Order: sequence, then structure tokens, then C-alpha cells
Amino acid sequence: MDRRQSTIRLSEDVVDKNGLARFTEENAPANDDATIAPWIDLPPTPPPKPTPSRSFGFPPKSSLASIVSLRQGSTTSLLRSPRPSASESTSTLYAPSANRRSADDGESFRTIAYSSSSINSSELRKAKSGLFSSLKLKRSTSKANLAADPDDSVHPSLRPPVPAMPEQRHGPLFPSIPSTSSVALTIPISAKQEKRSKIKKKSASSKLPPSPPPKGDSPWQVEYTGPLNLEAMDGIVDFNIVSAGTTGSVNGVRESNSPDSAFGSSSQSLSGHSFNGHHNFLSPSEFSDPFSMTSPQDKRKAVDYRKVSPKTMLPPHGLTSINHVAGPIPSSPTVFDAWVPPESWAVENRNDDMYNPELSETQDSGSDENAHCLPNGRRRAGSEMYDSSRKRKQSAGPDMQMSLKTKQPPPGFRYKMRIYLQDNTYHVVALTLDSSVSILNSRLNKKLLPDNHVQHNLYLKERGQERILGQNECPAAIIKLRMEQAGYDFEDGAHLLGTESLGILARFLYKSQLLAGEDEVSFDTYDFVDLSGRGLRTIPIVLHQHADSIISLRLSRNPMIEIPLDFIQACTTLRELRLTHMYMKKIPQSLRHSTTLHRLDLSCNSLKDLEEAYLDHIQGLLAIFLQNNRLEKLPWHFPRLRSLVTLNISNNKFKVFPIVITQLENLRDLDISFNMITDLPEEMGRMRTLEHFILLGNQVMKFPEECAGLVNLRSLDCRRNQISDLSIMCMLPMIANLRADHNAVHALDLSLGPYLTILDASHNDITQLSLAPGPMGRPPYTLTSLDISYAKLSSLDDIALSQLSSLRNLKLDHNSIRSIPDTLGDLKWLETLSCTDNKLDALPSTIGKLQKLEVLDAHNNSLTELPQSLWSCASLTKINVTSNFLGKWHDPPVVVEQPAPPSTMDVGRLSVPSISRKTSVASMTSTRTSRSLPPLVHSLEKLYLGENCLTEDVIHPLMIFKELRVLNLSFNEIQDLPPSFFRNLTNLEELYLSGNKLTSIPVEDFPRLTRLTTLFLNGNKLHTLPQELGKASKLSVLDVGSNLLRYNINNWEFDWNWNFNKQLRYLNLSGNNRLLIKADPTSTGKHYSDTNMLSGFSNLVNLKVLGLMDVTIVHTAKDTMIDIPDENADRRIRTSLSTVAGMGYGIADSLGKNDILNMIDLVHEFQGRKDEAIFAMFGRTHPCNGITQQPGTSPNHQSKFLHDNFVNVFMTQLAAVNDKLTKEGVALNARKEGIPKALHWTFLKLNQDLHDSTMRLNPRKNSQASINSYMLSDSQFYRSGISGIALYFVDKTLYSANVGDALAVVSRQGVAQEISRKHDPYDREETARIRAAEGYISTTGLVNDESDVSRSFGFFRHFPTLNARPDIRQYPLTEMDEFVIIANRGLWDYVPFQTAVDIARTVAREKPDAMLAAQKLRDFAISYGADGSTMIMVVWVADLFNSASRPRQPTLDSIVDPQMYRSKKKDEIRDRAIHRLDGEVAPPTGHVTLVFTDIRNSTHLWEANPGMPTAMRLHNHLLRRQLRFCGGYEVKTEGDAFMCSFPTTLAAVWWCLSVQKQLLEEPWPLEILECEDGKPIYDAESRLIARGLCVRMGIHSGNPFCETDPITHRMDYFGPMVNRSARINGKALGGQIMCSQDIIREINAKILDLDNETEYSKMQSPQAVEAIKRMGVVLFGVGEFKLKGIELPEILSILYPSGLEGRHDLKETPADPTPSSSRVQFSVAQMRKLGLLCLRIEAISSGRVFRPVSDKKGSMQSINRGDGRDDGYDRTMSSLVFVGDPDLLLPPINDNSTDLDLMLVLDSLSMRIHNAVNAIYEKLRIVGAIPPPGPTPTVPLDLIEETEEREPSSSMLMEALIDDGVLDGETLEYISSVMQRL
Repeated sequence: MDRRQSTIRLSEDVVDKNGLARFTEENAPANDDATIAPWIDLPPTPPPKPTPSRSFGFPPKSSLASIVSLRQGSTTSLLRSPRPSASESTSTLYAPSANRRSADDGESFRTIAYSSSSINSSELRKAKSGLFSSLKLKRSTSKANLAADPDDSVHPSLRPPVPAMPEQRHGPLFPSIPSTSSVALTIPISAKQEKRSKIKKKSASSKLPPSPPPKGDSPWQVEYTGPLNLEAMDGIVDFNIVSAGTTGSVNGVRESNSPDSAFGSSSQSLSGHSFNGHHNFLSPSEFSDPFSMTSPQDKRKAVDYRKVSPKTMLPPHGLTSINHVAGPIPSSPTVFDAWVPPESWAVENRNDDMYNPELSETQDSGSDENAHCLPNGRRRAGSEMYDSSRKRKQSAGPDMQMSLKTKQPPPGFRYKMRIYLQDNTYHVVALTLDSSVSILNSRLNKKLLPDNHVQHNLYLKERGQERILGQNECPAAIIKLRMEQAGYDFEDGAHLLGTESLGILARFLYKSQLLAGEDEVSFDTYDFVDLSGRGLRTIPIVLHQHADSIISLRLSRNPMIEIPLDFIQACTTLRELRLTHMYMKKIPQSLRHSTTLHRLDLSCNSLKDLEEAYLDHIQGLLAIFLQNNRLEKLPWHFPRLRSLVTLNISNNKFKVFPIVITQLENLRDLDISFNMITDLPEEMGRMRTLEHFILLGNQVMKFPEECAGLVNLRSLDCRRNQISDLSIMCMLPMIANLRADHNAVHALDLSLGPYLTILDASHNDITQLSLAPGPMGRPPYTLTSLDISYAKLSSLDDIALSQLSSLRNLKLDHNSIRSIPDTLGDLKWLETLSCTDNKLDALPSTIGKLQKLEVLDAHNNSLTELPQSLWSCASLTKINVTSNFLGKWHDPPVVVEQPAPPSTMDVGRLSVPSISRKTSVASMTSTRTSRSLPPLVHSLEKLYLGENCLTEDVIHPLMIFKELRVLNLSFNEIQDLPPSFFRNLTNLEELYLSGNKLTSIPVEDFPRLTRLTTLFLNGNKLHTLPQELGKASKLSVLDVGSNLLRYNINNWEFDWNWNFNKQLRYLNLSGNNRLLIKADPTSTGKHYSDTNMLSGFSNLVNLKVLGLMDVTIVHTAKDTMIDIPDENADRRIRTSLSTVAGMGYGIADSLGKNDILNMIDLVHEFQGRKDEAIFAMFGRTHPCNGITQQPGTSPNHQSKFLHDNFVNVFMTQLAAVNDKLTKEGVALNARKEGIPKALHWTFLKLNQDLHDSTMRLNPRKNSQASINSYMLSDSQFYRSGISGIALYFVDKTLYSANVGDALAVVSRQGVAQEISRKHDPYDREETARIRAAEGYISTTGLVNDESDVSRSFGFFRHFPTLNARPDIRQYPLTEMDEFVIIANRGLWDYVPFQTAVDIARTVAREKPDAMLAAQKLRDFAISYGADGSTMIMVVWVADLFNSASRPRQPTLDSIVDPQMYRSKKKDEIRDRAIHRLDGEVAPPTGHVTLVFTDIRNSTHLWEANPGMPTAMRLHNHLLRRQLRFCGGYEVKTEGDAFMCSFPTTLAAVWWCLSVQKQLLEEPWPLEILECEDGKPIYDAESRLIARGLCVRMGIHSGNPFCETDPITHRMDYFGPMVNRSARINGKALGGQIMCSQDIIREINAKILDLDNETEYSKMQSPQAVEAIKRMGVVLFGVGEFKLKGIELPEILSILYPSGLEGRHDLKETPADPTPSSSRVQFSVAQMRKLGLLCLRIEAISSGRVFRPVSDKKGSMQSINRGDGRDDGYDRTMSSLVFVGDPDLLLPPINDNSTDLDLMLVLDSLSMRIHNAVNAIYEKLRIVGAIPPPGPTPTVPLDLIEETEEREPSSSMLMEALIDDGVLDGETLEYISSVMQRL
């Protein structure tokens, strides 16, 4: 409805000639006011009299203007006319346009300005003291306004708005502006403003009122300088308000924080800077200016009063303001001194900017470490996290460097920006940070619209929303803050963000409010009204008319900031109200009057507190959602919400748990996730009604014992905290779902409550898993899901496992478990068993009992066979045992059926005789025998057997799985498949045979594979593909890359041709170097008429990916061509060679389950520059949530855009950086420092251009002429985003830049080095950045509940929270580097970095092949569970260091003679991680170097430390892994000691140094790190020199006696040389490398160049020499020692790796260490808890209950039970309750107590507890509660039967008492014991 068509015409008797409404003071009806508002008749409360000492900082002769300027909340110059004389009976009033609220105004605050008819100003001066002596103006409050008159036929909000009135300003804005469509405007800062800005920097106590406005040229701008008596100005100045404004100001701008002004003025601007570039005046509620020198005639020139709408009618001057009786709850208005129109009349108050968010608070962590100074001395935190040069731990060590430097804008810097007008033209203005909207509005209106009287406002449009800017806001500060949030440094913005590019941050519009009305709104029904995102600034009129019908009202994403009171009062059935994403700083006060409201959603705003909202008035409120605000506390009256059931305060700024929450009587659901809470209060125990509690993403370390009072808690989510103990929460009587992953739990006691069904304790350092009895001794049979993956478990307790008989899901992934107990078979309900990435060598044979088991995942273990009982699992549908050592598959068990008559149900049934290794196909396919097939044959659908040791001789049993859908046999040792292998596998959909040695495949049964869609044959030795392959009609994915294919187009009748499979979406032929595709026009169409060219690919219309890398394409004639389709956003064609810039590279990808191309790769080689190349990839693994692909659209537009433009943009930015460095005088050889900045700019610029394309902006002329104006046509992708990574190689240096989850690693001698960073929302730094940018993280880990990464290209709906600022790394390449792996999360989510490097290195054993390595990684990801779009690139950087005399792959060659390597024996290696490494060297003989190792204090560690088993496995794995890298031979182990031999001396030194360095980085169990022997130790320079297990080593060279051990079949060494080596090791201390003089001599010769070469120097490995030099070595001479049992002394020295030489200053370990140094140290808190337990047991032994004295407020207090009774000390119960001070009753314990002191205390307390327990036992025995020791008496049979009959009632009673939750545990136990005696 157009509100301009609905007007009210007033007769001449109600308006004067100027159009002003007439009011009659004396003649008004006596009952009018009382009829409308009865409370007006109440007597007014006089204002408080000012004290004589009040000064306000005025000088003795102060001018009136200085008093007026005290009020800084007003943003406009209020125009006032002189007061009428006393004889006049009619007053007129008007509201200037600046104070009028129109339909488009987002600032709905009311300010009433009074005027009268024309009167001489001199007469006004004469009457000033008499007329105003009784006028008392009080501060205006935002209380209940008058409701609309129900008799009005037209609603007041339909009336037309008032034309604009120019505001009075001082000083010119634009000196001269040319009249063009694009004009650059510069707003200067006057000298007065600069002077005031300097004054503002002083302390608050010294602040003075701002200077008066400067005298202008107008004759009316005359300053009053006469005498001024402040005490005589009662009624003109409200001293309370003026005083508050003086003392509560921020930088001269007053903060309104009183409870009665929820919509009061706020000094906070949108940018968070309180800059006053203009003069603010007091509002009429504070000051009424009777001395105005501006004549009414001049005012009429500014506005035509005849056009004033009656909606601005104001009452007589006698009613000045609304006020309330003082009190804590100003909700009931009692005294009214002024009339205020209803809120729906849209009379605005321009003083307040409550709508604006306070963006100055951008750091939620509360830390000032990263704060950056902003203007006016304010600080903004969070900028540090944007700095890619921040110091963070890099896996690549010192080689990782960053050279990005940030700069701050110079003082007075002006930001240029466009101001768009209504006609789509724009003007360019240059603003400083303190240039406010009020100044800009005035200048724009004066300069651009001099003759236009319609009011214009400045609008801000960002994130799809538009709002009016407040008068105090500063556009330049907004832009600056948005730049920082978007990842732009000042230098970035200056270079990339011109005036035309600021649209990505924000867009400013200057337009009239009259032309910005809302669209017409209409609904069929008004029960549920959704007006989200409509741009509404007022409530539509149609809703007023149907207010009583509205049940649910959603007003989210609208610029309105309040709801009119009359409308709220009319909504008598309103139950739900949503006001989200509205940037409100305060809750509209009218909401408190919505008494029927049940659900209130105020999330995603800028709320700081709720003190003035008084939501407790809504007694029926059931749910409040306040997530993603800036709350730090909750109001004191919050517990009055007695009906509140749901409260969500997540993603706020709480540092302390609000105590008031514990007083909410009926609260059931509480979410406080992603705050900064560190402790939970003891009062948590009061929340007995709480059922669901979410604590995700805080920093809580423990649950207080009082949490045991949460008797109704059913669900607890405490993920990602620092909690170490879960026992209290596990024991809660009603807990059913407990999620506690990513915490600090190291010992998990399964003390489970009776209803706990789901327990997730993954990603904890759990080393112990035990089972404790549940409440009342009940076994925990209810647990159905247990997740303890990613822990440090080395074994499982068989008893504990057997008790969990109700388990359905068990996850044990990523532990170090060697075996699973046989009690696994007792879990009869188990459905899913996942035990991946362990050390399992066998599965329990009892697994066949699991008849409910559906999924078995045991990939990446050391299994050699599967139990035969697996055939009996009748429900098993999926088996994944990839990456094991399976060498056989058991034949099915023989089950002889009883003879039975033939049945029609047996027709076609498969039966198998006893299958031997050479069973004939005929016998396997017989249709009927006396032997039945086992149950597994009928249930198994998915079988993954990749990377095992299977051959064609053992796969015959697999042929009978007739229900198989997926079969994966990749990377085995299969050379040939049986001819009838596929005969029974007719249901196959996916078949993976990659990485075998197949030369052919059986295709006789391929026509029967009608469901086959995916076939992987890459990495075999296939020469041709049979023509029958084309009969698989549904085949859509075919990978035959890296084979030996040869293709003859003329032989299509016998050889397969891709044109036979029309449904192909993915076809990869890359890596077939011998494949020749030749176009022969003589054969096309001759015998095969369905296609025009068999050599072309254009007939494959569904093709998404076509790989033809290294494939030769030949054209036989000029008029013949191979028809290769064009590449587009949905199709990727690869036809290049696999060598770029001298480096071999390979790529492999998969479409995933969606069959959609979501990833695009980029490989670019620069012409003429051999050592320069770019490798990049862009895209997503899975489609964005909530976005469905529309027909005819592509999900890959964004990836394609980045692919097409990246190189051009990068070259442009690199040239810009070089130009900048040239101007700065940087030398040419130092220009590489600018490459990180060029990559940084490239990512930001690409995101800008992507934004322009996504928003369908017209292509603009850009300085980068090479950028493609690629226009995206799908607006749905405005909500989507993609990850990206780019690697730039130049001068043997690698630069990496990435956003999102696309990552890269470098293999340096087999060790993975990370060169990128995953932008995870759960990362603490990223979480702080997201919260600072007004974003939030949902409980599912999504940013703004949409993105699973914290940085990304796109996602412009959530910009700048999600931005494209990249993480940049610099990595110098050396000869030790082998290859780089680049991949998206399709690989990294399933394969760890180090495992990926190990897998890729296996390809290089025969010949380095990057293509095959990429394909192998892709296939492994699929085998491990990847189902999305996966892309992997492998770049062989070792090729950069090739030379004519050097082999192609030096780093993977053996460091010794290859003849020394032995062939692997399958029965020797049982560790998959070690198996993937290079083979072990042959045992060295002759002159060898021996190394002995030992762990310091290992005996005591084994005795006292429970983390030792896990630590030992980590130690052994590290040593064995490094032996493979360094070329060592493991001779034997004895306990924790290793004996190793090396063919060269320096290989042994290399191994010792590398082990000592990497021991510091191992993920040791917490128990090891907390004990004295394993705690971290730092040297004087704060460098870490010791952590975890401490290993000592001894090295010696010589010629020992060699002999093979007959038992182990390994080489062993004997003789004096071996003895001397062992004695040298015994002389070393923990962490030291003791060596003989022979070793030192070799180091001096080859490493330090201090001595001549020895006879063995030429035999040293160059790789070992290079590695030691790079690592660094420090020598300390010890001297000559006499070794035990050896006659000749030895000169010894100590070696340390560089950086660990601080170990030499450590004190020696005692000869006989105590066990206390090996166990976890006692803590004072533990001893105090034990002491309190001791006192309680002693009190019970004496028949009393002990209660400690409460330390609250230093006095003893009673404890409220919640039922009105006190549990405190009661004199009437002095005989039963013992109250005392534990400090007086226990041995002295303080924070300075040593471990020995605590041990003595423990011994004392243990003895006292033992004595007290014995006393209790004797008392119970005496009274007969416990039978005396002796033989068990015989119980009569009739008594047994009677007892059995009585048991059900007793158990039912106990269960009822437990469920009731009223009695505590001690009382329940006592009742149970009494019932047992009965």
C-alpha cells in the first residue's frame, strides 16, 4: 500500500496559516487527558535540586552555547522559536525534519521540539525569568507511549511525512566542486575539531565541555555572553542529566546507560570510534532554548509549514517529558510531565544511534596482546590474527619464512569512497576517520541538493541489508574496520580497494526517505507472519489491523530497531517474536509489554547487556535466544523468569559463568558454547531441572563436585574444553548423551549412570580404560555407543569390554591396541566395530557370534588373516581391511544340510563344495549340493581388501559373494584373475583393481555386469582393453591411467573404444606413454555408423573429466583432427605433458558420489623461464549445505573463474610489488621478498573480482586488462564458497598460499613438512577472528551455520567474517626434498600427512612416477572412506636437483650400496607404517658402527607410570622409522634398550641426532609429561631441551665378530668392540650421545673440517654428511675414562644436536632414583580432597555427618536445600552433624608442600581411613548388618522361594527412589541395606 495515497485532511480550525496544529491550553476538555491516559492526573514529581557544589566545568561568564553543547547525544541542531507571551492562549508546535521519523528511518527515537507563533526576541528576553520559572524539564525516558485512538479511520502512520528541513551547521564543507556526475569531495577538519580531538585524549576526569560553535557569517549566529546564573535556570537545564553527561562521556560524547533510557543516546558509532566532527546539542528533555536568535521567518524559509503532516502534531508546552518514579524497575509510569506520541506515529529521536553495532570491540578473547591503536586512543584487538607474518610453530623449522609487513595509515589519511545517488550516479568523497555522518549529510544536502527540500539520508548497504546511518557514525571508520575484518592491511586497501571496489565491503547511498518506502505487504492468514529481509523500517499498517491474530512474527534482517508499543499491546495472542541480524545494541523497551510472548529470538545482534530490557516482566517467556551478541553478564533480575525453559547465550563474551542462571527454577536447555568460561560455579548443583547443557568451545578444566546435583541432566556437550575428569558427569542418574571429545582426559573410568547410552570421548589422551560399578552396584548395561578413538590406548580390559553388553557402536580408531579381547563376542547387539589405525595383528575368533554386526572397519592395521568365524556374521554388509598384511582368505566352513524335499525356493541358489586353492570354476558354480553357503555370502555388499598381500591363488572364495556391490582389490599382488571371476558378481557397482600386475582382465561375464558404474584399472600392465568392456552399459567412471595401452583405431571390432560407453562421465587415459590416438579418415564410419569419429570424444556428452596427459595424438592429414571437446566450467580436459619446469607431476581426482566436478586444477609453466611454475587447485569436496543445483546451472562457476584469472592477476600483482620495491630502492636480488605480498594481493583481488562477477556487475575497465570478465549467472552461489591453494616455484624456492581446507606438504627425506594451514573454525585464533568480525560458530562447527572452513573464496553473504586472506609460507628447496603433495580435504580427512608421504614414497622404489603416486593416494582415500570430490597433485621437486652425474631421484636412493639391501620377507614386517618405508639394509659386516640406547629410569617408569606402555610404543616406532631413513640395522632389543649397527660412522651419528631432536616432538601421554622424568625442561634461552622419555646413547666403531642368530635369524655381534660400545653407553646420562674418539675423528674430518680424513671417510654417505651439517652438532670433551671390565681407557666426548647443548648444564640424575620421579606427581588439591573424604569417613564411624565450615564471606552459612529447609549447622542436631574446619583437622597442606611432604600426608590419611573403615565394619557386625566370617549357612528352600517372591517389589521400590532423585546416594544405600536385612 502506498502510504502517500492515505492522508488525513484537517480543517482550518485545527491548523493555523502556517500549517501548524493548534492547541488550546485553557479551553481543553478536562477529561481528555484522563480518558486517554489516566495516569496523567497523578501529581508530578519535582526534579532533584542541584547541589551548590555542581559546576559542570563552566567558567564564570559562560555562554549559553557552551551549556547547550554539553549534551553530546543529539546529532542535529534543534530549531526552537521563542516562547509565547502569557496572554496567548493558543500554542503551535512543529518538529523539524531532522527530528521527524519517516517510513525509512531506522533511528526511531523521538525528540520533540517546541515552537510558537512569531514573537519578537527582545520581548522574550524580558519575560524569560518569569515564564520559565515553573517550567521543569526532565530527561525523556523510553517508557510506555499512548496507544493509537481506536476510533481513527486512518492510522497515523499512513500520513505523509514532513518535507526535509536543512540543518544548521557551522563552516563550509566543500570549497569548490565541479558539476559532474563523479565529483571528488574532501571534508576537512577544522582547527577547532583538531583541538578538541587532542583534548579528548586526556583522562576522563579532566574532560571539559566542547568549545561553542564557531561564529559564522550569518547575522543570526550571535553568541549570548551576558551573565548566566545556573542556579536560576531551574526548568531550563536538568542538572542531573547534564551532570551525567559530563561524567559519563566517552571522548566528549555522553553514554546513556541509565535504566530508564534503553533507547537513549549512545556515543558508540558503527565503527566504534566516538569522533565528533560537529557540535551536538542538548535535546528538549534537557534544555529548552528561549534565547534563540534565529527568527521564525528564517525557519519558514527552511521548511514549508503548510506541508507538515499532522502526524508530527505535538502537545502544548506545558507537557514537556515523560518521567517515572525512581526505582530499580521503571516499568510502571506514574508521573508524566510531557506527552509523547505513540511509537507507531514514527516521530523519531535523532539523538540516538542505538541501532548501530559497536564494532570497536573486535576481540572476544579479552586479551590486549594483539591490540592495535585506533584514533582517539581506543584500541582494537584482533589485527594480529590477520598478519601472516605472525610467529607460529612451523613443521619445516627455520626454513619457513614470511616477509609480509603491515603498515598503519598516516595521521589525517583520507579514505575515498563513492556515495551513490538515487539516479544511480555517484559522487566521490574523501573522508578522515572522524568525519561523521551529520557533517557529510549537511554538506551533501547543501552542495548536491541546494533546491531540494526533501530530506535525504545516508544509507549503508552491506551483507544484503540496508540501513540508515546514525548521525554519530563515521563512514571512513566503518570502511577501515571492514577492511581489517576482511583481511586487508592498510597497504592492501590502498593498492586493491579503489573507490570502485569498496562495494565488496560496503556501499553508501544518499537518497530520500520518501522514495525508500517498503513494498506492499499482504498475507492470506496472519497467524504466522514472516517479514524477514524486507527492508522494513516500520511495522506495516496491515499488521496493525490484524495484530490480535498474530501468533508468530518474524522481523529479522530488517533495519527497524523497535516495535511500537501500541502495536505490541494489540498483539494479544503473540507467542513467538524473532528479531535477529538487526545490529541492535539494546532491546526495544516495548518488548517488556508483550505479556503473551513465549519465544523470543534476539540472536545475531550487538547486545551488550540486558539491564534495561526488563524481560522479567514477560512472565510467560519460555525460550530466549541470545547467541552471537556481546553479552558479558546477565541482569540481576533475570531469575524472575520463572517460566524460562530454554536459554541460549552461546557465542558471547562471558568469562564467568552467570550465577543468575543457577537460580532459574525451570530451566531445561542451556547453551553457553563458544564463550571464554574457565570455571563452573558450585551453584551448578542447584539446577535440578536442567536436561540439556551445551558447553562446547570454552576453557573449562573440571566439573565441580556439586554437579552431582544435576539429577535431571540428560544431554551434556562439553567438547573442546580442557576437562580432565568425566566421572562426576558419567554418574549422573539421568544422563543419556555425553559428548566430551577434544579434552584432556587421560584416564577414563566407565562409571556409567543407569541411562547413559552415548559416550564420545575421542581425541583425548586416554591411556587407561577401566570399568567401575554404576550407582547402587548396577552394571552399566545401557551404553549403546562408545567412541574412544584418537586416544593413546595400548590395550583393552576384557572384563570392562564384556560388561558393555548393550553396545551397538564401538569406535577404537587411531590407538595403539595390539589385540581385542575375546569378550568382544559377548556384545551381541554390536552393529558397528571400527578399529582403524591400530597395531592389531588378529581379530578375536569370537567375532562370529556378533549376529547383529553390520560394519567392520579395520583398515591400516597389521592383520595377517581374518578369523574363519567371520563367515557366520549374518548381518555384516561392509568389511574394510585395507592396508593390512592379509595373505589368504579362509574357505567357507562346510555345513552339511539335512536331506529335505526339493523346494522352488532353492532354484538358482548358489552352493559351494569344499573349496581348495585350485577349485574348479564348475564346482564353485554348481547350482545345488549338500553343502549350504554361510550367512556372510547373503549379507556382504561392500568388501575393501586394498594394499594387502593377496594373489590370484587365494581370491577364489571371493567369487561366491553374490550380493557384492563394491569390491576393492587394488594394490595387491594379483597378476591374473580367474576367467569366471565375475560370473556370480552380477550386482557389482564399483570395482577397483588398481596397482596390481594385471596384463588382462576376464571379460566373458562383463555383459552380465549391468549395474557396473565404476571401474579402476590404473597402475597395471594392460596393453589393450577388450571390446566386451563396451557392453557395460551403465559404466560412467573409467580410469585406465598409467598402463601400457596401445590403441589401434582400425581394430575396434576386437579392442575397446570409449565411444562404446555413452554414459562415461570420467575417463582417464593419462600416463599411458605408448598410447597413440591417430585419426584415420579411411576407417571412420566405414563399419561403425553410430559415430562419425571413433578417435574423437565429442560423442561423450556427459563427460566431466578427460585425462589425456602424456598421450600422443596424431593427425594423419590436414583435414582430419581428433575431436576433443572444449573445456568449460563443468568439464576438465587435460592434454599436457607430465613435466613442468623440469619437474615431473601427476594428478588424480574423483567425482565422488554426486558425479559432479567440484574441483579444478591449474598448472602453468612460464615461457622462457625454466625454473618458474604455478600449481594450484580450487573447489570444494562436497556441495555447500542448503544449496541445490538448479537445472541448467553449474556448481563450478567460482572454481572456473579462479582458474581462468589466477595467473594474470598474480603476474599483475607481482609487477606492482616489483615496481614498489624499485621505488623503495630494493636491490634486484632481494626482490623475492615481495612474492609473498604478491600472492597475498592476488588472493584478495581474485575474491574482489569474484564478488563482482557473482553480483552480476557490469564488467568495468580495469588496469588489469587481462582479467576476464567472466560473468556468473547463478545468484545462488552468492551463498557458496570454495577453498584454494597455489604453489609458486621460482629459483628453487617454494611459495605456498592457501585458504580453506586445500593443503600441501613436502616430503623431506621421508618426513612430512607442512607448508599450509587448514582454516578450521575450531582453531582458537580463527574463532577469535570470526567473533571479532561479528560471526559465530554453530555447535556443528560451521561458521554462521553454513561454512565448514573459516576462510574461503566466495561466501559473500558472510563477508567479511569469511574472507580470502591467505596463509602464506616460504620454503627453500634443497636436495633433501623429494616431492610435494597438494590435495583437498578429500585426502586429508582420511589420510594423515605422514601416511600420505609414506604411500607416495612406495611408488619411488622402482621408478619415481608422480602420476602413479597421485593415483595411489586417490585410491587409498577412496578405500579409507572418501566419498566426495577428491583431487591430488604430486610434484617431484627432486628433479630440480638432477645433474648428468646424478640419478633422477637421489633422495630415495639408498645411502649405501643398493646391493646391501635385502629383499623383504613377508613374515618379518608386521607394522604397516614401517612396511611402507624403504627396505632395511643388509646387516653390515667388517668395519661397523654400533649404537646402544637406553631409556633413563625406565624401570621406575614401568612400575609407577601408567602412561609407559603407550610411551614405549611411540619410542620404538620412532627409532625403527629413523633406522629406515638413515640406513641402520636393528640387531636386537632388550626391554627398552636397542642395539643397532650401521655401515658407516656418520650414518650412526645422523640417526642419533635425528632421534634426539624428534623425541621432543612426540605426542607423549600426559602421565609422562607430568612426572619428574618426563616434564618439559627449558634452557637459559627458553629453548625446549627435554620433553618426554629421555634416551641415552653410546656410539663406537670397530670390527666385531658377526654371526646369525639361529632363533631370530638376524645378525648378531660379539667381541670386545661390542662390550666397549655398551660400556660407553653406560657412561652417558639421559639425553646425551656418548661417543669414542674414533667417532669424533670422523666428525672433525667430514663435518667440522678440523682434521684430516680417515681411511673410512670416503665411505661416508653424502646424505648423512649433508643432513648432519644442516642439523648442526655440538661437541663436549669429557676426558679419558676407565670402562668397567675393559683394561684400556677410552677418551669420550658428548654430542648434542644444535639447540640442545643446554642439556650439558643439567644436573646429573641420582644413582638410585626414587619412584616418585617416575610417577605422576601429587597435587595439593588431590590431597585436600582425600583429607575431606577421610574426615567424612571418620565422622561416620562415630555416628555423625561431617560438614566443613563454609568460607563464603568469612562466616559459616547454611546450605539451601531448595525445599525451604537449611542444611547448615543446627543446634538441635549437634549430636548428628559435626561442623569443623578441615585445615585444623588435617595435617598442614599448602601450595609450597613438596612431593615428599604430600607422600607423608598420603600415608597418614591412608592409615586414618583404614582405621575408620575398620571401626564401621565392627559396628555393623555387632548389630548384625554384616554376617560373621565363617562358612555360609544353609538357607531353607521355602525361605529362598519367599525371598524370590519379595525381590521384584524391593527392586521396583529402589528404582522408583532412584528415578525420583530426591534422596542422596548415602540415604539410598542405607535403605538398600535395610531392605537386604529384611
